[in-house]
Amino acid sequence: MPAVLGAFAGRPSVGEVMCVSTCNRVEVVATPPPGAQVDLDRVAEEIVAALEGFATPGSGPVLRPHLYRKVGKDAVQHLFRVASSLDSLVVGEPQILGQVKQAFEAAQAAGTVGPGLQRIVGRALQTAKRVRSETSIGEGQVSIASVAVDLARQIFGELKGHRALLVGAGEMALGAAQLVVRAGARLDVINRSPERAQALARELGAGVRAWDELPSAIVDTDVVISSTSAPGFVLTHDIVSRAVKLRKGRTLFFIDIAVPRDIEPSVEALNNVFLYDVDDLEGVVRETFREREGEAKRAEQLVAEEMSSFDAWVDTQSVVPTVVALRAKARATLMAELERSFAGKLKHLGQPERAALEVMVDAAVNKLLHAPVARLKRAAGDPRGEQMAQIVRELFELPDVTVVSDASGAAGGARERGGP
Repeated sequence: MPAVLGAFAGRPSVGEVMCVSTCNRVEVVATPPPGAQVDLDRVAEEIVAALEGFATPGSGPVLRPHLYRKVGKDAVQHLFRVASSLDSLVVGEPQILGQVKQAFEAAQAAGTVGPGLQRIVGRALQTAKRVRSETSIGEGQVSIASVAVDLARQIFGELKGHRALLVGAGEMALGAAQLVVRAGARLDVINRSPERAQALARELGAGVRAWDELPSAIVDTDVVISSTSAPGFVLTHDIVSRAVKLRKGRTLFFIDIAVPRDIEPSVEALNNVFLYDVDDLEGVVRETFREREGEAKRAEQLVAEEMSSFDAWVDTQSVVPTVVALRAKARATLMAELERSFAGKLKHLGQPERAALEVMVDAAVNKLLHAPVARLKRAAGDPRGEQMAQIVRELFELPDVTVVSDASGAAGGARERGGP
């Protein structure tokens, strides 16, 4: 991840960046460098160019049709919805919030997070927590793992007495394996790292098989849950077809939750073989969404409220430099007069009295500027507000400031859903 984030952050128009990668999503969130006058569309194009750098040489034209971009406030709202699990394959699933947190922490560790993403991601996590606490969207069958195991039950009936095999150690597959064990199946674990396989086996109360035993392990297994990080197919048509012959007609169920896929799609054509990957679960997902549609609508309302609040804050940022400069000049002017008095007629005052007068100056500045500052903030976000801020700067001879027109400053990169 540090190398990936470095490739994005090394682009001229990209300042801050994080990458969220899950079982069906590769998504990049970025902002331009702080204070830079950069077109956000240009930031998004830089992200796409970086993504193409990770693709197979010459496959850019294949990659681009599977990408989309969201810019400015659309990107911020999208991140709010992602963190709140409103953009998940299974609406309401709980894993995505943790995955967004992990992505943010990875970006912090890589040094690619600044004040822009701090504000935006912090608000996204706050929104997600509201959705969790104020709706029931997370109740019921709300994970890829639970959907997959439910399908296994439909095929085998009760899983008690059946054997299951966990291939790899992906988070989603681990969740499915835990559910399979709870349903009464006997589980074995296979991983390229024997140490990791043994640790998982202890955690799950499972057996361990060596990686080179994978073909023979399938022969003994009814449910295979696969989620490795291999670049190609781990279970090919040839491997599975040989296992099917040795199983003598017994049903074999595959759950492939890897990105890229672990199991060759043609496996599904074999007799008594069922293969489901993330995309194949959409029918079940739609059904679970209907059950929670009312809660999802309430969650969307909460996201809209948080977005409206964030927009209002963004709008006020256009006048903040003027407000800060105005307060600073008013206080500096009054404090300079007070210091002259301390050196003259008020030089007899002790430290407590002087401190009290300084507090009085601050209170006077706040009261004097309260009305104009409130008017400036109310007018922020429309042309009249900027005109008023410009007039204030001219009247009080304040220094010119650079106002960034879209303080949300976010450019959404690309998400992959099962495409190249």
